[in-house]
Amino acid sequence: MSDEHGTIESHPLQGETYPPSPEFRDRANVNDPSVYLRAAEDPEAYWASEAEKLQWTKPFEEILDWSNPPFAKWFQDGELNVSANCLDRHVAAGLGDRVAIHFEGEPGDTRTITYAELTSEVKRAANMLTSLGVSAGDRVAIYMPMIPEAVIAMLAVARLGAAHSVVFGGFSAESLRARIDDARAELVITADGGYRKGRVSALKPTVDDALALHGGGSSVERVLVVKRTGNEIEMQAGRDLWWHDEIVTYDDQHQAQGFPAENPLFILYTSGTTGKPKGILHTSAGYLTQVSTTHRNVFDLKPDTDVYWCTADIGWITGHSYVVYGPLANGATQVIYEGTPETPDWGRWWSIIQKYGVTIFYTAPTAIRACMKVGRQVPEQYDLSSIRVLGSVGEPINPEAWRWYREVIGAGSAPIVDTWWQTETGAIMISALPGLTSLKPGSAQVPQPGIDVNVVDDAGNRVDRGQGGLLTIRRPWPSMVRTIWGDDQRFIDTYWAKFGDQYFAGDGARVDDDGDIWLLGRVDDVMNVSGHRLSTAEIESALVEHHAVAEAAVVGADDETTGQAVVAFVILKSQQTILTPEAAEQELKKHVAAQIGAIARPRQVFVVTELPKTRSGKIMRRLLKDAAEGKDIGDTTTLADTSVMQTISDRMRAELSS
Repeated sequence: MSDEHGTIESHPLQGETYPPSPEFRDRANVNDPSVYLRAAEDPEAYWASEAEKLQWTKPFEEILDWSNPPFAKWFQDGELNVSANCLDRHVAAGLGDRVAIHFEGEPGDTRTITYAELTSEVKRAANMLTSLGVSAGDRVAIYMPMIPEAVIAMLAVARLGAAHSVVFGGFSAESLRARIDDARAELVITADGGYRKGRVSALKPTVDDALALHGGGSSVERVLVVKRTGNEIEMQAGRDLWWHDEIVTYDDQHQAQGFPAENPLFILYTSGTTGKPKGILHTSAGYLTQVSTTHRNVFDLKPDTDVYWCTADIGWITGHSYVVYGPLANGATQVIYEGTPETPDWGRWWSIIQKYGVTIFYTAPTAIRACMKVGRQVPEQYDLSSIRVLGSVGEPINPEAWRWYREVIGAGSAPIVDTWWQTETGAIMISALPGLTSLKPGSAQVPQPGIDVNVVDDAGNRVDRGQGGLLTIRRPWPSMVRTIWGDDQRFIDTYWAKFGDQYFAGDGARVDDDGDIWLLGRVDDVMNVSGHRLSTAEIESALVEHHAVAEAAVVGADDETTGQAVVAFVILKSQQTILTPEAAEQELKKHVAAQIGAIARPRQVFVVTELPKTRSGKIMRRLLKDAAEGKDIGDTTTLADTSVMQTISDRMRAELSS
């Protein structure tokens, strides 16, 4: 395929399809394919009908104002309270005794919180925050472990019409301070620490360090501290307060006030940015409409019987949309787990599913591949028969991991919804609907009803089926990013300047002969090898198709001859006997050439024991690229294990110097 139009070469792995069973289809929330046509014919009417399922204090009349693109306003003349939609209305409907949260702490402590109890706690927290001066329009930074108080804090801030900025608990003091400064947050809610991998991860000391940076002088006036681990911390008089000491002085009487539909709900800073943090701003009604709709439809949620579990941390968009706002708006019962999947052993997740009877399980491909690496003998020790829907999020899932997930975790029958979306989109944009879609391992498949996705070449022209290109979105959608906090021009330049009238997602994709969409990863992860634009995601999928390989990461390294060359890092399955590390390089080079073509054959294949990942599970390919080119490795503070990159870097330097 020629590259003259800027398309991405795509060499799809042929695979099987899995239609929904008649039993699943008959009971599915969405099982009428005409929903796509109706939503395409009048997307505004479709989204208005979904918005009307929420509780409004002032009903909207105007659906979409797109008079000043790319700045959208949805339902702007209406008013609602996000927190009340997640809590009060369920209690008023007689569902107060329904479990909202099954909390599982990493050390084994548990709490079960009903909707009535959660509503009561959020009201008390809202009264406490009011006494600390928080009101509509303010910003509150939240830097916490995955404990119920984190959810309570988010909902209490939202209840007051203020905006929260949740910062993942693994970020450094410098990263935290940059986000506090950009949002001009006046209050930080944190904890003394959280439990991670059997140890206490201190949080309050990091907040102290952050506020002391640059000579102090931050916008923060108060720090509210939840006592979780009991690690020793310093409390600064006049600034720091214990959550448990303060909240007991407030009652649970609090009337939720309606706020305009476009009232800011949260700022979430995208990871991996350089320079000034990029604060993605989401507002209230449109966001809540789309996260509740997609949560209900994509996961086929039955709130009266399902037990839902999304393993994401609240520090990421998945935790906002599919741990807090989507599930609670839908009255779901869900599991929240504080720790890591391997603590105290790799059976922890599966024991939690067995314990609570989890029916819907949503996690990341990196986690699935880590479990594959350990082997199926671990999950097979547990009763996972309650599972009826599986979900994947975070990056394209390779077909081999998809099949393992379905067979081992889903008993060979649970549908897998592979979801594509971003911090900027706010909610799921492309995914199967499990009662309608014939599933294809590795494909995100179809845009959600009401979403207009396009795959184009560099000139903005739609590519033919079978070709790869750039993923864009042609129409505004309710949960879309409204701007970059404090920087409208950067918002235009980053997402809209390339094509003008289309949102550019920064991802590559291809459309297969059936019209289904396959994600090819970030455009930054497209290599130019001898004039051929190749997707790292497809080469990684080909490598993991080999039965000896558990996980792979591919980068394009500078090469004098070809411009860029394919360099692969692979982890072999721990129990496999097919391939020795010594034989792996030649065997896997031949395997990729056979699967995709000689042009994709890696220059080098390195067998490693771990890949450099952030604490959210994302592989840091930028660091691998630097290592493959013999460059100094930059900042690794956001990695879950900084020693991994040092080991790889040392080995690469030795290889390059030999």
